[in-house]
Amino acid sequence: MPLFRSTRQTWLTLFVAAILSLWGHAWAKRPNIVVLLADDWGYSDVGAFGSEINTPHLNQLAKSGTRFSNFHVSASCSPTRSMLLTGVDNHLNGVGNMRETIPQSHVGRAGYLSVLNQRVVTVASLLQDSGYRTYAAGKWHVGKEAHNLPPARGFDRSLVMGDSGSDNWETGKLYLDLTDKVYWYDNGREAPMPQTFYSSEFYVSKTLEYLKTDAKSDKPFFAYLAFQANHIPVQAPQEFIDKYKGRYNAGWDVLRQERRNKAIELGLVPPNTPMAALPASHVAWDSLSSDDQAYQARRMEVYAAMAEAMDFHIGRLLAHLKQTGEYNNTVFVFMSDNGAEASDPYALAVGRWWLDQHYNRDIDRLGSPGAYSIIGPHWARAATAPLNTYKFFAGEGGIRVPLIISGIPASAKQSVQGSLTHVSDIVPTLLELASVQHPGTSYKGQTIYPLTGHSLLPVLRGQATRVRGPDEVLGYELSGNRALFKGDYKLLSNLAPVGDGQWHLYNIATDPGETRDLQHDMPELFQGMQNDYAKWSKANGVLPMPEGYDPIQQVIINSLVFVYWPRYQWHLAGLGVLLLLSGVWLWRRRR
Repeated sequence: MPLFRSTRQTWLTLFVAAILSLWGHAWAKRPNIVVLLADDWGYSDVGAFGSEINTPHLNQLAKSGTRFSNFHVSASCSPTRSMLLTGVDNHLNGVGNMRETIPQSHVGRAGYLSVLNQRVVTVASLLQDSGYRTYAAGKWHVGKEAHNLPPARGFDRSLVMGDSGSDNWETGKLYLDLTDKVYWYDNGREAPMPQTFYSSEFYVSKTLEYLKTDAKSDKPFFAYLAFQANHIPVQAPQEFIDKYKGRYNAGWDVLRQERRNKAIELGLVPPNTPMAALPASHVAWDSLSSDDQAYQARRMEVYAAMAEAMDFHIGRLLAHLKQTGEYNNTVFVFMSDNGAEASDPYALAVGRWWLDQHYNRDIDRLGSPGAYSIIGPHWARAATAPLNTYKFFAGEGGIRVPLIISGIPASAKQSVQGSLTHVSDIVPTLLELASVQHPGTSYKGQTIYPLTGHSLLPVLRGQATRVRGPDEVLGYELSGNRALFKGDYKLLSNLAPVGDGQWHLYNIATDPGETRDLQHDMPELFQGMQNDYAKWSKANGVLPMPEGYDPIQQVIINSLVFVYWPRYQWHLAGLGVLLLLSGVWLWRRRR
């Protein structure tokens, strides 16, 4: 009997040891995860997506991984970031729109808080709970409340800029007069910052600092690196700008065609893809004066330089991971938060007045500290070629962006995946990679929304050809610009100035430029998808836009309400008292 008991204990001990060994082995194999988020990059702004811009490190990730050619986000930064972090539709997670453009009638309404609500949990929190060390550096833009800053949303270490953007050379300088100051947070507390920096360099350096500080940890890491490149103001170091001198002298019409042809060559869009139609306001390059051409070409040179500078600093991170032996156990996700930015703040008198007080825009200073540059709608159409529209609008150029995923075991190299995918698919993908179960509808006693996306691992590993079934619908809305996807078809409605506010139907598999409206050819599908959109918008709490809504006017109104009134209310009150006393004095004099 003792011998039997001893043998049984021995076998039990060996069994437990084997289980622990296997568990430990599985833990060690859980991948590191790096999410690289670009700001306002158009569909064809990456070399691996058809660009002439030099992005060797992103190209290498594409070569060793998968490019998603039919990947969609929101057409604005904070709604996309909210979905990227939570995996939940932005109307449910609280960021139905960003504060700058939200109508006053929507302020405070469910789904339109302009910050994350309490009914979602972030991917960082779930990874942190499961043993990951978690880092964030860069642009945050999903809420500055204590419960929304990175430490409360699952990040062990973080240095973030809280709002929609800032200067890339001076840490305390606003890019527009939309807040009272630039808000920086170091681990959730307002941070003292160096007076000068370069944003892309600084964010990568901060990430490297975190990795080096915790170098002895045996835990896998999750790093969220959210760049300001290429958000306005477009700025870059001179050594990168010099590389592109003369590259854009042929103009935006030529570049647009070049980008379209290269995207076809790379297999990202079908052969003979029609180019999106140009609006009546389009200005032909050859109609510009030589001085205007030189100025516009320099703007695009700076834009390309800013993108290459970001890629260069990504290379520093990749080099560190290779040096430390972590590279081959790291999954990389690169994407843009929306399409290229076409806005020109100088077009508004109030914007021009403020910018002229704080920035220079001479041609020989563009890109440098103290200078302000944009690319405008013409270059933006080239950056999104061959797609339709750009940032803020629901055309493919506003919401279809590059996505690269690299480092997935058993996935094909240099592959292109054309299945309809969405930013809400990233969280379930990362959780499955990390062997972490999403809690569903409850997290730490709090009711939350379940995930609204799908894991991309089946298509990455060749186990499936589509992420969504042909009858599954995917809805979209931002500032009254609407869309609904179903199989290869897209229902689209854009407001002025790029649309007419009416529904149109396109096959975006064969016509990603949205050039041929199929509503009369397919009336049943056209009506059925409108019904689908109505159901989706009701289920997601989408509010109708007020009559006459104009996003530019709304930015001005919100600046008055959220910035100028708090800043000058006591001055205005004092002026009012002075006027009242003056009126009383004049009235008494007349008596």
